[in-house]
Amino acid sequence: MEAVEVESKGSHGGDGDRRTSRNDRRSSWGCTLLLVNNCLQNTSYFGLSTNLVNYFQVELHAGSKSAANSVTNWMGTSSITPLAAALLADSFLGRYWTITLFLVISVAGYGVVTASASAALQSAVFYAGLYLVALGSALSPVMVSFGADQFGDDESERGHQSSFFNWFYFSMNVGSLVGGTVLVWVQTAHGWRLGYGIPALLSVLAVALFMAGTGAYRRHQPPGGFPATRIAQVVVAAVRKCNVEAPDDAALLHECDGDDGVSTIQGSRRLVHTDQFRFLDKAAVETAGDKSPWRLCTVTQVEELKCVLRLLPVWACGIIFAAAYTQMSTTFILQGDTLDPRLSSFRVPAAVLSVFDTLSIMIWVPLYDCIVVPLARRLTGHSRGFTPLARMGIGFVVLTITMLLAGMLEVARRRVLARHGTYVDADGAEYVPMSIFWQVPQYVVVGAAEVFTFIGQLEFFYDQAPDAMRSVCSGLASAAFALGNYASSAIVAVVVRATARGGSPGWIPDDINDGHLDYFFWLLAVLCVGNFGAYLVVARWYTYKKTVD
Repeated sequence: MEAVEVESKGSHGGDGDRRTSRNDRRSSWGCTLLLVNNCLQNTSYFGLSTNLVNYFQVELHAGSKSAANSVTNWMGTSSITPLAAALLADSFLGRYWTITLFLVISVAGYGVVTASASAALQSAVFYAGLYLVALGSALSPVMVSFGADQFGDDESERGHQSSFFNWFYFSMNVGSLVGGTVLVWVQTAHGWRLGYGIPALLSVLAVALFMAGTGAYRRHQPPGGFPATRIAQVVVAAVRKCNVEAPDDAALLHECDGDDGVSTIQGSRRLVHTDQFRFLDKAAVETAGDKSPWRLCTVTQVEELKCVLRLLPVWACGIIFAAAYTQMSTTFILQGDTLDPRLSSFRVPAAVLSVFDTLSIMIWVPLYDCIVVPLARRLTGHSRGFTPLARMGIGFVVLTITMLLAGMLEVARRRVLARHGTYVDADGAEYVPMSIFWQVPQYVVVGAAEVFTFIGQLEFFYDQAPDAMRSVCSGLASAAFALGNYASSAIVAVVVRATARGGSPGWIPDDINDGHLDYFFWLLAVLCVGNFGAYLVVARWYTYKKTVD
């Protein structure tokens, strides 16, 4: 703002330009460090998690079911802790100190895991380190919000901010690729001590890099206090005044004075009144004896709750998207397990094909940022090419195409099975005479869907969240993904129960050659279409957040 005001007055323009240039360089340097840090964190995390079930079985002598449950419970905890970190950042510590604290916790966790693997300590010690890692690695929503904070609110800065979300997701996938391949190979070829020692060293490097950028970061977003309290105050005040008539003129509602656009919520700009959820406006109607914040709230405080309520339907549509997306790690692998895995003298496990999803993302991110956005900008006139809602909607359509591709491949696989049956190789494994690499297109298209929807969610939830709740709202994306996994399990359970009757093996039996996995993919495609229809209604209804300048 200072540089803009100086230039508008026509004086000291050169000083303003130099100041802006210095800020841009500082912001670029800070964002670069955050992207590298994000890559290192994900390399460490996936280097630990990808092969974890084998560690439980080989080193801790756990059975298959026990090992699988241990990994599932740990990963479930890892999905919950980001919301806790986000809440801590928005409410009390701020993003910088939350990142610092959780990075240190992750170093301690990886250190304990490495020490346990090196000295063959008791499983309790390993579990302690493992859950410290689950806590310390919960930084994704806080880190992405902190990175986005490095940019201003003018149009050019917002364009750079949109690009940051793309490269943040790119760095995440680079880390997962290196951790899930190179570090797993190190664990297999050179043992657990080195295989877990490298993630520990990378976590130390992540802390050092983050601290090195301290002087370059913009840390203008202070914690705004516990958001649940402010939300509860609006609800209570509105209920208490349920018989009070809210005025049609929003200027008559209670708001703090001042022309600087700053609200009474620390670090939060004032929000413009919207006409949705009018009942909540009663909380900002001034009546006699209104001295308590539980009886009178500001318009910004009311709009803060309205922002969250508007986000929820968009967030809910992401759950079905996530449920279809998780097929990549479940039914896609079941399908691939029946196909011919041979590539010359090598055998390619079905789970390895997910690398094509990661590679697709690594190709699509620069394509989107450098080609798609400039072209879309010419067509739409929007500074980001697409609005976040439009971008997510495109991903919904692309994922529907993925389900159709998977269904078409399953139809083709069943035809080959009917004509040629299966063959048994020298190792006694039974396969359909059809290459597993026919699955590659569906993995590639899933990667494209991620670039549109998952990155769009990061941008949307940050942009549309109240200033003092951005980390928490960014964490909604990871919560939708977790619920999508549960929704996928529920869909499978319902399908199995509904179709496996009267002696019929159903759509998804233990041997999918006896089932109809194609029908399941058609069902998911129909659910995706229905979800997209609901999303269009929500997107049309949605009102974008506006701040008082």
